[in-house]
Amino acid sequence: MATKTKAIPGVDNVLKLIKDHGIRIIDLKFTDLLGQWQHFSVTAREFSSDIFEDGIGFDGSSIRGFQKIHESDMLLFPDPSSVFIDPFTAEPTLSLTCDIADPITHESYSRDPRHIAKKAEAYLKTTGLADTAFFGPEPEFFILDNVRFDQSHQFGYYYLDSDEGFWNSGSNGKTNLGHKPRLKEGYFPAAPIDSLQDIRSDMVLTLEAVGIAVEVHHHEVATAGQTEIDMRRDTLTKMADNYLTYKYVTKNVAKKHGKTVTFMPKPIFGDNGSGMHVHQSLWKGGKPLFAGNGYAGLSEMAMYYIGGLLKHAPALCAFTNPTTNSYKRLVPGYEAPVNLAYSQRNRSASIRIPMYSSNPKTKRIEFRCPDPTCNPYIGFAALLMAGLDGIINKIDPGKPLDKDIYDMTPEQLRDVPSAPGSLAESLKALEQDHDFLLRGDVFGEDLIETWIEYKTAKEIEPMQLRPHPYEFMLYYDA
Repeated sequence: MATKTKAIPGVDNVLKLIKDHGIRIIDLKFTDLLGQWQHFSVTAREFSSDIFEDGIGFDGSSIRGFQKIHESDMLLFPDPSSVFIDPFTAEPTLSLTCDIADPITHESYSRDPRHIAKKAEAYLKTTGLADTAFFGPEPEFFILDNVRFDQSHQFGYYYLDSDEGFWNSGSNGKTNLGHKPRLKEGYFPAAPIDSLQDIRSDMVLTLEAVGIAVEVHHHEVATAGQTEIDMRRDTLTKMADNYLTYKYVTKNVAKKHGKTVTFMPKPIFGDNGSGMHVHQSLWKGGKPLFAGNGYAGLSEMAMYYIGGLLKHAPALCAFTNPTTNSYKRLVPGYEAPVNLAYSQRNRSASIRIPMYSSNPKTKRIEFRCPDPTCNPYIGFAALLMAGLDGIINKIDPGKPLDKDIYDMTPEQLRDVPSAPGSLAESLKALEQDHDFLLRGDVFGEDLIETWIEYKTAKEIEPMQLRPHPYEFMLYYDA
């Protein structure tokens, strides 16, 4: 192994793992623009330590949101700190997350989501305001027993089912033992109503086995297997890495149990959707900066950070709520936090200040709009940039909203701004408000334009062209 390669921290550990565990396959993972893991594998025989220095090539034109066909060649550089042994493969397999670079210049690729996250962390340090941003997402998802969907010229449908679904309380097709979580009553009944304890525990223990710390798991509000597993907070890029590993683990553990997982924000009509509340805090020199003597025990810096999030929330939603389905969850009048306000304890506000502890190290703010379809690298970076813009420009978040929003009259709500009502609205907001993302060259115009163009052409317009099944119920006899 070349001396220059040994200088890369963690390479020796990777090589030792390969030797000690009889690894036969090395799986190289990276993230497309939308936030889904892509991968290919090499054998241990062909794997060399030189890959950490020289990279390995792939076709960027076949990846969503990446290169055009005439400039398709790209390089992957594995990050040795991301290594884990894959718990799902038949052959002993080592997983490595990679960064993406240009094959000629070796410069980091501007549309690599992981690169954006790293730039956001670097920009934070250059401001002198803080040196560390901690993120703690709380993804929700459904564990289902069956899913079917299809779309063609003359038909379109989806069908979901879960043994837990309240609609199966009268099922006579097989043994029915009752004990189904009623609509909106899945939080927190014990077994046998909660039938997924063992699967969730398997997910949690598998996450711990691949190096991800987990704080808690439980059934969520909705019927039909809605679940939440909360990871322990971590730094921005590391948490984004962890979140993609989290999706990989939960989906594959479910498959092992003969079930399937979806992170769609709103797969089931009439019950709670799946959100991903994101806890955030800034630190400097090992000391928390969001604790203070202000409202809800917050510092002035934390209040300005909130101001930045609220000001830029419509644009942020283009990244944190990036699907057409996202806005079937973000609907006014229900439990989703569409109202752009902040409050201590109040879960109907889009920003909540948790009050579980008086320890300054736990002081944080929780942005409740995002959902689990968010690309974590881009989404977390955008949240940090909005918060920093609030601090730099001393954006006043206004007065807190400590009332139950759902008890307020329309007149009282008139002055409370709301999150966008559709993906098209959020993309328009991003188009008009993204200067705060360009600071420090964290986001580029190219990435923002590509995001808006892709989402419009590949998601919004195709949805607009297709009739919806419910339209037949409304209009067939017109």
